[in-house]
Amino acid sequence: ARAQHTFNGKIEFERSTNLHRTIDQMDDEDKEWIEKMRSQIPKHNVHYFNYTFTPQHSIYRPGREQEKPVNFWFARTPAGENIVYTDFTTGKVTAQKQVYEEKFLVKDTMRKIKWKIEDEVRTIAEYKCRKAVGIMYDSVYVIAFYTEDIPASGGPEMFSGLPGMILQVAVPRLHTTWIATKIEYNKPDEKEFEIPKRGKEVTQKEMYTTISSSLQRWGKFANRAVWWALL
Repeated sequence: ARAQHTFNGKIEFERSTNLHRTIDQMDDEDKEWIEKMRSQIPKHNVHYFNYTFTPQHSIYRPGREQEKPVNFWFARTPAGENIVYTDFTTGKVTAQKQVYEEKFLVKDTMRKIKWKIEDEVRTIAEYKCRKAVGIMYDSVYVIAFYTEDIPASGGPEMFSGLPGMILQVAVPRLHTTWIATKIEYNKPDEKEFEIPKRGKEVTQKEMYTTISSSLQRWGKFANRAVWWALL
C-alpha cells in the first residue's frame, strides 16, 4: 500500500455490469428466452471512465473504448456518456446525462448519502481502503471502499461524502461495480475541468420526476432505468 497522500491525479474506473444477473430479473415467464440470451451474451459488460481531480474540483467522463462492445438493447445503460463535474470548494455538482433520447444538465449540491463506516479493509490500486455502506434515494443500497490517502471526498459518477476518495463502489440493485484500476499522480491541466453545458437544466429531484413519469409505460424496466439515470 502507498504511504503518502495523493492530492492531484487521474483515476481510471472500470465499470462492470453482470448481464446474466440483469436478464435473470427480467421476466420469469419466459425461461427459454432467458436461457437463449445467456448463451449469446458475455457475463459482464465493461466500460471505462476517467476521473481527474485536484483538491478544488474533479471531473468524471467516459474513458477508453470497450474491448468487447455488447450491443444487445438491455445491455445499454443511460449512464454510458455521463460527464460529472464536482466543485469541492462550493459543494456543487454539474452533470450532463443522456437518458435515452433526452439530455439533462443536472445542477445541484453534492448528493447526501447516509453512509455507515465499517471495519473491513482492502487494498485497491495500492491504496488501503475502508468499507462503507450507504442508502441513496431511501431504498438503493450502496457498498463503497474509500481511502483517506486521497483526501478529496469524491468518487465515480456522483458518489461522494466519505472522508476520502471512493475507489470502489457497488450498487447490487444494478448488478454493477466501479473499481479503480490505475491511478496517475501528475497535476492535471486546468483545461481538463471543462464544466458540462449541454442539456435540459434540472435538479436531481426534477430529473427523477421527469424520468419516472416518462418511463411509466416500461413497467418493471422503468425502475432500473431510473436508478441508472440517477447515479
